[in-house]
Amino acid sequence: MNTKVTIAGVEFKNPVMTGSGTFGSGMEYGEFVDLNRLGAVVTKGVANVPWPGNPTPRIAETYGGMLNAIGLQNPGIDVFIERDIPFLKKYDTKIIVNVCGKSVEDYLEVVEKLGDTDVDMLEINVSCPNVKEGAIAFGQNADCLYDITSQIKKKAKQPVIMKLSPNVTDITEMAKAAEAAGSDAISLINTLTGMKIDIHRRSFALANKTGGLSGPAIKPVAVRMVYQCAQAVKIPIIGMGGIANAEDALEFIMAGATAVSVGAMNFVNPYTTVEVVEGIEKFMKEKNVEDIRELIGCVK
Repeated sequence: MNTKVTIAGVEFKNPVMTGSGTFGSGMEYGEFVDLNRLGAVVTKGVANVPWPGNPTPRIAETYGGMLNAIGLQNPGIDVFIERDIPFLKKYDTKIIVNVCGKSVEDYLEVVEKLGDTDVDMLEINVSCPNVKEGAIAFGQNADCLYDITSQIKKKAKQPVIMKLSPNVTDITEMAKAAEAAGSDAISLINTLTGMKIDIHRRSFALANKTGGLSGPAIKPVAVRMVYQCAQAVKIPIIGMGGIANAEDALEFIMAGATAVSVGAMNFVNPYTTVEVVEGIEKFMKEKNVEDIRELIGCVK
């Protein structure tokens, strides 16, 4: 039984990864999860300089999910290279680094610094607000997405995954722009913009007013968007958005995703990722599926 998948020449032992921002760099989860069991660890977003993140409160629970407005708090690329990469290299798993920035130059600085490191792929978080464009996210304008993707591809030494924002009118337009600009793969969906109000305090639950909605509540939207993109582009897709178990993961795979990322559920049950790996293996045995590739995009 083969659970291996390949994305842009990088082979993963299975299609299960961690959702960026929900798993740190694996250090916090090391006592719960055998990182060797995972296809890849996708790190929290890393910027060219340390980011303090947004003011608190910055997390709120909602029905079937959570809102977060962490603001991509991170220690910066230099600390990440010195501390996090050596930790992850101890494990037999692929390393995908999520990169964030406030300008194209910010992204390029991180991408260039990672060029000399032993990481496998880069995932570019284009849901960051583009300061120069009046804080619209890079991933909300197809021309802007094309521009940043092509510039990153010129500098990157590792394969590039563009992580798409669902907060757009037509997700396929964004997928096509990323593909046309040379992206090696796409991952989707990032969080949906949401809001919660505390009626007792008559104020916003998050200091930022809005936040990113993740968790099981967004899964049907995510599966639909992955399916649409799988019909629109030829490059591999990493699907995510509300995956809580192997059944959820298999929906994404059958919709056309080559791999999947588990995000918010890591907070609910830190064992989720390994349970998804084991559940996919069990499903394949029960259904006599010899190769996971038989399932990728099997629903047309």
